[in-house]
Amino acid sequence: MVERAQAGDAEAFDSLARGAADRLMAIAYRILRDIGRAEDAVQSTLLTAWRQLPGLRDPDRFDAWLHRLLVHACYAEARKARSQRHEVEFLPVHEPLTSDHTLTIDDRDQLERAFRRLSPEHRAVVVLKHELGLSQPEIAATLGIPLGTVKSRLHSAISTLRAAVEADSRVTSPRERTA
Repeated sequence: MVERAQAGDAEAFDSLARGAADRLMAIAYRILRDIGRAEDAVQSTLLTAWRQLPGLRDPDRFDAWLHRLLVHACYAEARKARSQRHEVEFLPVHEPLTSDHTLTIDDRDQLERAFRRLSPEHRAVVVLKHELGLSQPEIAATLGIPLGTVKSRLHSAISTLRAAVEADSRVTSPRERTA
């Protein structure tokens, strides 16, 4: 399928893109934490993939190559976000369809706040490691960075997450202050 797409077969590329779109969106959202920016990153990734696909040397590495393009698109979106005004979007709260026994809402909120403190580069290695289950050498190959950099970013990200969660745990609630 990849080889057909490389030869200019738009239907083959469309099939590849449809097969990867949900996975790419999930990764982009986990890195960017913003649905709109994640959609933009995925769209940019697929456009870049279509343009650069003829230059892909090893069709068997298509998924890793696509992940690399996506992470770089996420970095670009994160840079744009820093330069633009931030708007708060209030979303309706929906009850989960199934119960989540792993984390309470407070735990998830605390982890989300901590995760937002990470840079996009640190988020990317955490997502690739813990969401996609890639090994450190696979992450290095996917991102095109040295293995030592992957190890360093993972260590730094986990340390930052731990410190942020611990700091957040020490903050007292308004009720506790007035009591």
